[in-house]
Amino acid sequence: MSRKKSIASSFGSFTQNDDEATGPDKAASPATTPTRVAAGVIGATQRSLTEIREERDRLLAEAEKGGQIITLDASDIEPSPFRDRLPDDNPAEFERFKKALEKEGQRTPISVRRDANNQHKYQIVFGHRRWRALAELGQKVEARIGNFSDRDLVVAQGMENAERQDLSWIERALFCAEMEAAGIKPKDIKSALGVDDAQMSKFRNVTRILPKQLIEAIGRAPNVGRPRWLELSALVEDEDQIELLSKTLSVDKVRAAPSDDRFVACLNALMMQHKDEAKPAPAKPLVTRFGEVGEVSFGKSDMRIRVGKSHANAFREFMAAELPQLEARFMAKMRDQKSE
Repeated sequence: MSRKKSIASSFGSFTQNDDEATGPDKAASPATTPTRVAAGVIGATQRSLTEIREERDRLLAEAEKGGQIITLDASDIEPSPFRDRLPDDNPAEFERFKKALEKEGQRTPISVRRDANNQHKYQIVFGHRRWRALAELGQKVEARIGNFSDRDLVVAQGMENAERQDLSWIERALFCAEMEAAGIKPKDIKSALGVDDAQMSKFRNVTRILPKQLIEAIGRAPNVGRPRWLELSALVEDEDQIELLSKTLSVDKVRAAPSDDRFVACLNALMMQHKDEAKPAPAKPLVTRFGEVGEVSFGKSDMRIRVGKSHANAFREFMAAELPQLEARFMAKMRDQKSE
């Protein structure tokens, strides 16, 4: 079993699986669980899992003691302020869930907290899918009100997502960026996402280079993992590449494609551009009053001068003498442009 799956499975069924499933967690019997001394990486992992279980139990208890169940209009409830999901390419699964909810009714209340900025509104802690389905069905929503901090909220979201369809890599990166922008502490972000410092650094790298609007235009890309997102961001050197990606995504055929295909179209566009830039720039003759002495080519990131053998020594000596003055003139021009 992978470490990711082990962490996810340790959360238990604290949200009634958000598909209204039931069934308590089954703890391992002490008689059948061997006692081992935790040390090093293994010890750290075991301590981390213990902390996650304790966090789960605390949040569960907080949700369950939220007092009486109240009935709210779906319009009075808002999703968490920390967005963690992009639109799905295939809404069929959610439609099946909605039909089941319409047929069987809401069996488990969602958990909410009061909106600190609007006393008449509530924010979801557990139960985003149930709220969305009931809202689309035009039905009331049963909910428990609890006292949850922002930290509790993001950790709860991470747990809720572990019980459902996994977030794609880029959704996790955006969720990380949303939490950081809101001032959530790094240790709490890592708890919500189940990641370490190295993974956090990769999230930051991609979301710092690629604008949020561009990522959203690509979509959740469920089959595109960390290496390819890092590859895409590494190909972006300046605003020209961002503009190229925006133009690529504006093409009707690309816009209508699944998010995985939109990502591939963007990656291919950048790779083609870099391939074209790698080609030698066309050379132009270097002509003086003595005739053609060589050729010069200007690429996007370099300039090349080739001089014939008969003029090579004289030209080299000339350039060596002139370069200091050329450099001084260039730096002066750059300073003048900055001051304008």
